[in-house]
Amino acid sequence: PLTGAEIPIIADPVVDRTFGTGAVKVTPAHDFNDEAIGKRHQLPFENILTQDAHLAKTPRTGRYGGMTIAEARSQVVQDLERQGFLRGVEEHAHAVGRCYRCKTVVEPFLSTQWYVRINDPKNSLAQPAIDAVRRKKIRLIPESWEPNYFGWMENIQDWCISRQIWWGHQIPAWYCVGNDVGQCRVECKEPIVSRTPPEKCPRCGSTELRQDPDVLDTWFSSALWPFSTLGWPAEQQPDGLENEAATRPQKREEAERLLKRFYPTSTLVTSFDILFFWVARMIMMGLHFMKEVPFRDVYIHALVRDAEGQKMSKSKGNVIDPLEIMDRFGTDALRFTLAAMASPGRDVKLAEERIEGYRNFANKLWNAARFILMNLPEEEHSLEGPVSTSIADRWIQTRLQRATDLVNESLGNYRFDEAAAVLYQFVWHEFCDWYLELIKVDLLEGDDAQKRGTRKTLRGTFETILRLLHPFMPFITEELRPYFSEKVRSLAIASYPETRHDQYAKDRSGEWNIEKHHETLTTQQAERGIERIIETVDAIRNLRGEMNIPPSEELSLFISPTIEQNEDRYREYVPYIKRLARISNVTIGAGLERPKMATTVLTKEAAIYIPLDETRLQKEKERLEKVLSKLEKEKEALQKRLDDNNFRTKAPEAYNKVDRQMDEKHELHKKVRKNYEQILEMLSESK
Repeated sequence: PLTGAEIPIIADPVVDRTFGTGAVKVTPAHDFNDEAIGKRHQLPFENILTQDAHLAKTPRTGRYGGMTIAEARSQVVQDLERQGFLRGVEEHAHAVGRCYRCKTVVEPFLSTQWYVRINDPKNSLAQPAIDAVRRKKIRLIPESWEPNYFGWMENIQDWCISRQIWWGHQIPAWYCVGNDVGQCRVECKEPIVSRTPPEKCPRCGSTELRQDPDVLDTWFSSALWPFSTLGWPAEQQPDGLENEAATRPQKREEAERLLKRFYPTSTLVTSFDILFFWVARMIMMGLHFMKEVPFRDVYIHALVRDAEGQKMSKSKGNVIDPLEIMDRFGTDALRFTLAAMASPGRDVKLAEERIEGYRNFANKLWNAARFILMNLPEEEHSLEGPVSTSIADRWIQTRLQRATDLVNESLGNYRFDEAAAVLYQFVWHEFCDWYLELIKVDLLEGDDAQKRGTRKTLRGTFETILRLLHPFMPFITEELRPYFSEKVRSLAIASYPETRHDQYAKDRSGEWNIEKHHETLTTQQAERGIERIIETVDAIRNLRGEMNIPPSEELSLFISPTIEQNEDRYREYVPYIKRLARISNVTIGAGLERPKMATTVLTKEAAIYIPLDETRLQKEKERLEKVLSKLEKEKEALQKRLDDNNFRTKAPEAYNKVDRQMDEKHELHKKVRKNYEQILEMLSESK
């Protein structure tokens, strides 16, 4: 009805007959789905557009030739309505592609492009890349990305590598313009592909040549990166070299040396969104040109999102500026946060509270360094002489080696989150919270040999901590380095602490090594000893918290080991327990009876009794009575809601939440009731 042309009618399953009129136009040269339909039905591919988004002036376009696309669309609707062919207009939400720069609608346009054949039966690029990952010549980490990779590669199409943009590597193809200006002879239409610009057309001899204005796809150039940056191909020389022939052998030798050393590389770190666009292309090109994979491991890191898990966007206003974060919390805090949250297959929900927490971790490290320097002699030679190590020294050395083993294992598996968690636990809790407190006893009460041993252990342990933390927190560790590692110019080039390979008391021949066996037993005893100290101190601190006993108030302590042989060991722990738990005197003996008005705390290897005076017990009894009364009222209110049938049926989720609250109140009530009965029992003993 518009141009008088006859249009063939075809049927194809891609058309939804229930949508609109059930019929749609098919323009194979201007729509991706239509292109597939056109190929199935052998339809002609007719381009009716010009490069400046106008309709070409041809019989097919009729009176619309010369109009812009927008003008033609509007005119078509008017003409159909004027002729009485328009039955109606309905609004329809449609996904329309737009240019990410100028935001205008992208109109598909049929034109000549350059392609790379991916699935050539004789020389497939895709299949070797699939086999490399399937046979583990290349590991994708985490492995959960393998199905995505295989899905892409097994359905890959021929690769269009020409782009109509101004920047990039211009395609090395030339066209013969011919002797007649602006006219290309029939026999010269084939492009001339050459590494260097040709001087004349090999077919007609014309020197009027024009290079193809298209440039290579960015991912095509990037796919060559692993080896092109190392001088490949070795025989190709850069332009402008003087005496090029003389330098060619040197350049070839240099390129071969670089390729041999750095290709393939060990690890590629990248984001999941370019796994197909870049990683897969590098694998295909590397296997094709170098006959070897470009890398062994591909670590696919997470995407950093906001605290609610949304992708950061300027339009949403939820972008976290890293420069601002670093100004507020420090670069090391941000780095450690990202490492600690880098769980495989999970995006990072970045919240300022987490970054602030790791800033506190950096402060903890700094304050620990200040404490250590306060307790180290100014002169290095003061540490010379006989040394002996305390149980705390042996314990921290064991825990340090264990942390080193776990960190190296985690880094080897690309579990940066696990490595960060191990370091955080060791530095904050084991080293700072316990070891630095334990050695205060050794530095005050130990002999000279023990003090030297503790100071050497203290310095050596902290120096190793700095090396372990350096990849995660490079700035604060490098700042502290000169005070503990004067012989090392920089932690960046220092050796990383190694894993303990021989963990058993046997030598390589399988025979028992008496010295190593003794060392192992001593280590185990030190670990168990510190565990007993920590259990005892924690139990006393928990009791203080439950009964509101001030930390400054000293208590008496009775320890009854379950095994008589452990009495002497517990006596060795007394100085540590007295200082860390604020205990005035300690009585140790297997089979000790519980003193009157004493609360009991059970650990793995001992019963601990702590006597309390009647006044404190009476205050605690009154406090627990108020807590029990409050819990009873809260349970009654919750029970009323649970007994309401309407509440159960109309709000099942809220009902389940209240039910869980009821369980929590019930467990808390049982715990408080038990403490209350224990107080009553101790008060009855006072009479």
